[in-house]
Parts: sequence; structure tokens; C-alpha cells
Amino acid sequence: MHPFLVDTHAHLCDRVFDADRPEVILRAREAGIAAIVIVGETLEDARRNLVLAGEYPCLKPAAGLYPQYADTAEAERLIDFIRSQPGSFYAIGEVGLDFWLAKEEPAREVQRQVFRRFIELAGELALPLNVHSRSAGRQAVALLLEAGAGRVQMHAFDGRFSAALPAVEAGYFFSVPPSIVRSPQKQKLVRHLPLSCLLVESDSPVLGPDPAQRNEPANVVLAVQAIAELKDITCEEVEEMVRENSRRLYGDLGTTAEADKRL
Repeated sequence: MHPFLVDTHAHLCDRVFDADRPEVILRAREAGIAAIVIVGETLEDARRNLVLAGEYPCLKPAAGLYPQYADTAEAERLIDFIRSQPGSFYAIGEVGLDFWLAKEEPAREVQRQVFRRFIELAGELALPLNVHSRSAGRQAVALLLEAGAGRVQMHAFDGRFSAALPAVEAGYFFSVPPSIVRSPQKQKLVRHLPLSCLLVESDSPVLGPDPAQRNEPANVVLAVQAIAELKDITCEEVEEMVRENSRRLYGDLGTTAEADKRL
């Protein structure tokens, strides 16, 4: 049992979970996952996350515009929706930059504009940012620092430690997915990152231990085990620190008796 872990980044609103979502959540609870931060990529995702959180209290909804959909008008619609639901969301995300998707400068500039708006919103609402930064880690960190972002989670960071270091120094967190078991890049990064800035995530339904299989939140225990092996410490030590780091970023996301009844 791995009590009170938090999966800090999952896409449980994805339609791939429609057939067995209750069972997926139950397996997560049985694995010791106390709470799951469910991120969104679109306005529709934001709405679905609120509905799901109403059904399953262990789900903590977030809302954001994935870089692939970066559009200033759509960003404003989503921002209006988030503001219309005060106190409902636990994070702004996932938001950020993706220069693997955006090859040309005009598209990258739109991503930057949209990212800045969500950084401003997170500051306005005092919410943490759940950040995507594929092939743009250094640029995303620089923009966050320039904008004065305070509470930040860099999700599945794919850059080098040198690109991560300014974020570490700023007190940002880095979440580790189960794919670390097959990713030399993530293994090398985690060896260098201090335990005090690590979180765990599933990024369900992707970034699992087997790329050919659907990933789910219960697999975050594999990320804990991998971190322990890389740091040459016990799983219990990793669990204790990532629980504390989750609390520092998100506050107390612990379960309640009522939540247990409803699962």
C-alpha cells in the first residue's frame, strides 16, 4: 500500500476511459492514490472535468488549453469559463509550449501569447500551473520566470537538467510519469533533480510503462519505485517526499470518508 499519493497529472476525461472509468479509479485507490489532478486540453474538457469531479470526489479538476489548440479567442473563452466557476478548479493546466508541434515562429508566438494569459490567470486566481513544455523546456521555463509565475509543475519535462535548473532554483516542481522505466532522458533528469522538487503523475492514458498499452493512475507507483532505485533510497522515503511536495503545491488533497463511500 502506498497511502496518500497524488497523481498530479491525468486525462481521465479522455473518452478512452468511458467504458471502465469507475474501475480505473478503484484500481488507483487500491494502489494508494488518494487524489488525482485531472487536467484539461479544451473548454469541453474543463466542463467534463467538473462533472467527473462531482461524481468522484478523489478527482481534482483543472482546466487549460493545450498548446496544439492555442488560439487567443479560444483562450479568452476558456478563461471566462474558469472565472465563472470560482473555487471549482485546483490548477490551470495543462498549458504551455510545444515546439515539436509548432515548427514555425508565427505559431510559436501564438503559443507564447496564450501561455502568458494563463500564467496571468493563475496568478489572479492563486492557482498552480500544470505546464506542458515538449521540445520547449528551456523556453517555457524562461517565460514562466519572466512572467513571475510562482506555483508551477513542469509535467513530464523532456529537457536536460541544465534547462531545468533555473526552474529548480525558482522552487518549481517536476512530475515524473511511469514512462521513466523506459526513458533514459527521464532517468538521467531524475538522477540530477533534487527529491524536494519531485512529484509523480501518470499522464493517463499515455506515458505508461508500455507505450502500446493504455496507461492509468495506478501506475504512478512505478514512478515511485523508479525514483527510489535511481536515488538509491527506499520507496517509503520517496512517497513521503512526493506527498509533502504535492501538499506544498496543491494543498491538502486528502480523501474523506464521504469520498470513499462514493467510489
